Amino acid sequence: MDAQGRGRAGGIDPADQWVFDPDTGSYELRIDEPASPDRAASGPTTPAPSRRTAPARATAAPRKQPGTRTVPGQRGTGGGGRRAAAKAATGRRRPKPKKQAARKKKVLMWTGGTLGFVLVAGSVGGYLLYQHFNNNIDKVDVGINNDAVIDGPVNILVIGTDKRSGKGNTGYGDDGSVGHADTTLLFHVSEDRTNATALSIPRDMITDIPDCPTKSGGKSRTIPGSKGVRFNESLGQEDRDPGCTWRTVEQLTGLKVTHFMMADFNAVKELSAAVGGVDVCLAKDINDPKSHLKLSKGHHSIQGEDALAFVRTRHSVGFESDLDRIKLQQQFLSSMIRKMKSGDTLSNPKKLYDLSDAATNSLTVDTGIGSISKLMSLAKELSKVNLKNITFATVPVVDNPAEGKFHKTVVLDKPKAEPLFAMVRQDVSLTEVKEKERKQKEEADAKQAALLQGPKAAPAQVRVKVLNGSGKVGAAQETVAWMQNTKGMGHTSNGGNAAGGKKDKTVLEFAPNQADQARRLAEDMGLPADALKQSATDAAPTAEMTLTLGADFHGAGTPVTAPQKAPEGIQKVEADDENICAK
Repeated sequence: MDAQGRGRAGGIDPADQWVFDPDTGSYELRIDEPASPDRAASGPTTPAPSRRTAPARATAAPRKQPGTRTVPGQRGTGGGGRRAAAKAATGRRRPKPKKQAARKKKVLMWTGGTLGFVLVAGSVGGYLLYQHFNNNIDKVDVGINNDAVIDGPVNILVIGTDKRSGKGNTGYGDDGSVGHADTTLLFHVSEDRTNATALSIPRDMITDIPDCPTKSGGKSRTIPGSKGVRFNESLGQEDRDPGCTWRTVEQLTGLKVTHFMMADFNAVKELSAAVGGVDVCLAKDINDPKSHLKLSKGHHSIQGEDALAFVRTRHSVGFESDLDRIKLQQQFLSSMIRKMKSGDTLSNPKKLYDLSDAATNSLTVDTGIGSISKLMSLAKELSKVNLKNITFATVPVVDNPAEGKFHKTVVLDKPKAEPLFAMVRQDVSLTEVKEKERKQKEEADAKQAALLQGPKAAPAQVRVKVLNGSGKVGAAQETVAWMQNTKGMGHTSNGGNAAGGKKDKTVLEFAPNQADQARRLAEDMGLPADALKQSATDAAPTAEMTLTLGADFHGAGTPVTAPQKAPEGIQKVEADDENICAK
């Protein structure tokens, strides 16, 4: 504007005077002092301090950007250094000529006008970009509308569907498939955001699918549940939507799902290309004609069709089962997370745009995160987790005994699965997260050991009244029956519902002279140290202890406290492990 209007800018575009400052991460206006013809002829001189737009910072010599020309400044700005020197020498500000003040006013007008134009243009561009990404997202109303970011643990259900219709999804056999829950992970982030555990759920696991309310075309209906079917039928079959998979996972794990994200085949191709390839490793050559994966032994960077083939292959690794394929998927996702969080991606505007565009184009989400602003809020919250504290684990299963010799399906391995679910429910990390947490765990273990030291009463001597504050109907009676019939504790009674309704934690209240009974019950129920509350005075010889079941109670015979170590044999992958090679 000013430069062009006066005709004295020498063909310089005002936009060239905006320079990126790596110290602030933003663009700033740089106006260098113009050189007089005499000074230009005599050779280069030390430039005067540059002026910047507000907020002001200490003046510094202008930095010439590599590969750019020196940009002449505005007229009338050459006296800044001399006035500063005069002020330093005399302690008084030197009077400014009125003509100089007029010129400065014009410079400020020019600066303000340009800045205003940049801000408006940036706002329009940002709005259009926001709308573009917003329009990419598909949403499904599952009847549960949680806030994008919540207090407490976060559980994101990630569903990979084998739908064969739509862009990039055709040509893989089974044409026209509505799409089942082919790959499912429950990504759990701890309440303090220090760690995360991703549970892979085998698609061929036999389970029960609960009744599922759905909404379609403005109409609501409930799809009846199914008993003893494959887990992947929780989506697609009988017109089930992601909300049905959501409810199936909650019933299976005892964890409350916060949000879901669903992606198809094309998402794998697009996202892997957006980050510039995903690094994977093979311990042997693979040539799988069914998935079309053909890779040699060693490390590779894969994207597009190769990436999709990698996460789909199973006939050339391990025992050619879905469980072996899950290991490949965990390796792939771990590597992709590392790539997304790397400086190579985060500092590259084109990669960030491509990644955002691919992600929003590929995702179907619940209404709670059905906009860019909500997705960004959730992503910011999840990004707090350190990569080294993210672990992928597979839900423990065993071959289905009902199928005889030839196994096509699996069933939940409850002795291993329940402790694993309990660890996730109680935010027990599968990796070491902090030295402070380790010390706290040791202190808690020592406290519990001290409380449980000493003699334990015989089961027949345990007297306890059970109150139900768990929120689960019949939990008190279920526990009493278990105590009497399984543990031989005949002097137990059902006290009904706890006063005040639902309780967060299970608590056992006892007197000092009942400590041996409390130790017996705590051991059998797996009560944590902080669940034991001892009174100051002794009780009558035949008095009952009081056990109040809380929300952490998940069934008679299931320990209330989670183990601090994963069960032996759990298949897991740590996200920061770069040395995993598929066998």
